[in-house]
Amino acid sequence: MIGFLEGELLDKTPGQIMVKVGGVGYRVLIPLSTFYTLPEPPARVALKIHTRLQDDALQLYGFNTQEEKDLFLRLLGIPRIGARMALNILSGINPEDFDQALALGDMKRLAGIPGIGKKSAARIILELKDRPTVSGRPQPTTPGTALFQDALSALINLGYSKNVAEKALDNAKSQGADTLETLLRQSLKWLAK
Repeated sequence: MIGFLEGELLDKTPGQIMVKVGGVGYRVLIPLSTFYTLPEPPARVALKIHTRLQDDALQLYGFNTQEEKDLFLRLLGIPRIGARMALNILSGINPEDFDQALALGDMKRLAGIPGIGKKSAARIILELKDRPTVSGRPQPTTPGTALFQDALSALINLGYSKNVAEKALDNAKSQGADTLETLLRQSLKWLAK
């Protein structure tokens, strides 16, 4: 399986490029985000590649960054999201903005990507909300996120009022707590004072 490709960029059009490696030209499908970062041909390029066997055809998908490739693979794990739609999503939003929209449940932002409707946006949020982010960083813990709500629920179940629990969580968040465990631990320390 091809995971990396470095060679001479022979041709570049939105959606695909031709890369010459050792006398062989490889057709690589790319999102627009990668297209805009590539130099004009002829030039030397290096891409992260995902190789996919589909309908008796070997398809190569190329990405400028590992974050783009990781998001592409996460999107392929969603039922009824194929490679074409995943490339379309990457063409309409960068991985960091995607993670933020996902963390905030911003269906409107995802539905604003051409080719993605409200149903697809809702399915994407539902499928990926509990999976790790592309960058590997924890999702933001703002009121309304699942992580914040889980911590708030736990504190309320321990007998704290909602207002007191929210203040404790805000304090923990300001000290850098970014996981459920650290949010609860630091909130309980603050409440014990």
